[in-house]
Amino acid sequence: MPSGRPLAASLALACGLLLLPGPARAAQEGQLSTRWGAGLDRSRVHPEHPKPQFQRADWLSLNGEWDYAVQPLLAPPPGTWQGKILVPFPIESALSGVQRRVADDQVLRYRRPLVVPPEWRGQRLMLHFGAVDWQATVSVDGQAVGSHQGGYDPFQFELDGALADGRPHELEVAVWDPTDRGPQPRGKQVTRPGGIWYTPTTGIWQSVWLEAVPPTYLADLELRGSYLQGALELEARADGPVDGLELEVVARLGSTEAFRARGVFAGDGRLRLIAKVPEPQPWSPDSPTLYDLELLLRRGEQVVDRVQSYFGLRDIQIGPDDAGTPRILLNGEILFQFGPLDQGFWPDGLYTAPSDEALRYDLEVTKRLGFNMVRKHVKVEPDRWYSWCDRLGLLVWQDMPSGDRYIGPGDADYERDADAERIYFAEHQELVRDFGNHPSIVVWVPFNEGWGQFATARVVDWLRRLDPTRLVDSASGWADRGVGDLHDIHAYPGPAAPPVEPGRAAVLGEFGGLGLPLPGHTWQDQENWGYRSFEDAASLTAAYLGLIGSLRPLIHDGLCAAVYTQTTDVEVEVNGLMSYDRAVLKMDPAAVREANLKLYLPPPTLRPVLESSRLTPQPWAWTTEAPADGWPAKGFDDAGWQRGLGGFGRPGTPGAVIATEWLGADIWLRRGFIWKGPLPEGDLHLRIHHDEDAEVWLNGQLIAELAGYTTGYLLLPLGADARALIQQGVNQLAVHCRQTGGGQFIDAGLVAVSEREPEPGEH
Repeated sequence: MPSGRPLAASLALACGLLLLPGPARAAQEGQLSTRWGAGLDRSRVHPEHPKPQFQRADWLSLNGEWDYAVQPLLAPPPGTWQGKILVPFPIESALSGVQRRVADDQVLRYRRPLVVPPEWRGQRLMLHFGAVDWQATVSVDGQAVGSHQGGYDPFQFELDGALADGRPHELEVAVWDPTDRGPQPRGKQVTRPGGIWYTPTTGIWQSVWLEAVPPTYLADLELRGSYLQGALELEARADGPVDGLELEVVARLGSTEAFRARGVFAGDGRLRLIAKVPEPQPWSPDSPTLYDLELLLRRGEQVVDRVQSYFGLRDIQIGPDDAGTPRILLNGEILFQFGPLDQGFWPDGLYTAPSDEALRYDLEVTKRLGFNMVRKHVKVEPDRWYSWCDRLGLLVWQDMPSGDRYIGPGDADYERDADAERIYFAEHQELVRDFGNHPSIVVWVPFNEGWGQFATARVVDWLRRLDPTRLVDSASGWADRGVGDLHDIHAYPGPAAPPVEPGRAAVLGEFGGLGLPLPGHTWQDQENWGYRSFEDAASLTAAYLGLIGSLRPLIHDGLCAAVYTQTTDVEVEVNGLMSYDRAVLKMDPAAVREANLKLYLPPPTLRPVLESSRLTPQPWAWTTEAPADGWPAKGFDDAGWQRGLGGFGRPGTPGAVIATEWLGADIWLRRGFIWKGPLPEGDLHLRIHHDEDAEVWLNGQLIAELAGYTTGYLLLPLGADARALIQQGVNQLAVHCRQTGGGQFIDAGLVAVSEREPEPGEH
């Protein structure tokens, strides 16, 4: 999300549609909480299996209360611990029971007893961590087990099998996290939160668990299901002696066996298997079909390991429509993708949802509101979040969490040092490999708005080699380099679309940001903000519906996807569809759903009434001197005005295509056109790109008053009265634009927009 020109949200409101009993409070007075956090059973914290796509029967959750201490970085382990912390909630969160910051010159230490069931004797012991931010060192009974760097990826260590004696042992974890003082991926975490920057997370923030595996076990699994090929490609790796080792794969659809296949492991412990799927059923948002998968590691007839998983059959690619415009294809069919920007923060748990039910709830609301996609913004979620997307039918655009330094929209790529590059590639590779089995993930986003953007073309090529089954959105917003599968712009409030180009799909990676603070449901009582602020639910809903109405015609022009900011409020940012505590849905859900579902219909038909200069410069009469009264009317004498081609503005203005330079404070434009015969069918829209405030007249009648600025062309519905203003013969379009700071640009035209009925089989 951009940091430019936010409008402070100074007005509050007391009405809205309550989804939940509101607002629940945590133990600390005044602490904003969710209902799941308020009702948390501290003896049963995230008890579900953390990896739904890789489950064994013998496992033990280590979530719950641990001892903790915060010490100077080089201090020895403490003799006395400072209290209890509830794992897996970060120490900065209310649900951790601590709620304190850890500086970059401090270390956070954890301790808990570890009791391994004696019936696990003879098996190998794997200690799993869902995620620890950022550098973790693990020991058992004072002996080092291993260390790990990376704040978002799951990792594991093998423990000594002798620990399976039923007696208590001592497990310790030491964590160091530089937050925004280092180059590592960290997303929106900062030491001084405010605006679009939020409270940091330090230490363990996803589940910890212990697992028993046999001496030879299935260590790794990659699944690639293709509907168009009707096949599952599987790559597996076994750890331990592999002589005579086979893998049997049994796939089921409901209670029916879909197929069964076997393969033999090579001497290096690896196996690649391609299984044809009879009568394949596709995974899609409309029909999120998943096949259950049982993986049996065999030596002859003996089953030595058993893992439960699942997969979906799904293909994502770029292809042309009938007009040759690049479109995003899901399973070979055009599908417009639309979803919210999802930051994944919680008022009581910060990076960690209070429960699996809470994790699922955000996605259920997203689906219920008619979205078919979600963009996970500069954060990685626990595996269960992606599993819920798989099961609910939500496409996922997955960002790489941002880190390091920033570049501006016009800057060259940043040159990272060798260590920062190593960290980036290591953590991004883990993201792709650890979560690549989920059919819901369809797009990787390596960079957002220039945050740490370096070697863009090289990163895209590397990603495509690493995962050729998904699209790459090389740079969401700002610094596009002409590479990757998508050309992605951001426009607040928007909407807008990048120009259509061969081979890449045009997408709107962020827009909206409509803000509404709700008393009793905000992170703080005052000084909350949104990109645009509203006073009540009705005006907010009306503004949202206006944005979606303007978004719809852009699909005809080639727009393939859009991301609305955002799922929930986050700390002082009140741009959410829901309040931060998830107690209030701010808009009329039926109206939102109805508008959203229209986006998936076949693209509307657009017929120009008066061309803008978006594609070809158009002639205007113009002046920067205030004209006499009546200047917008048809009969006004503009003979003394200058003549020039649109658009008009300052070079470097985002999204502007400038033919005539305009640097002053105000500009007045007139353009005559002749119309003969009936107007094209459809509603009349104004196509306009304005920076900043603009007024537009048609035949002397004011048809639009527009505040603020855009970063691209909008299509604004004008209504039946404006359509009736167009006369046979000569007509006049007149525009006034004023500019106060930053970029500046103005151009306009008129378009008729009409819908068509979908053909059989179309969405």
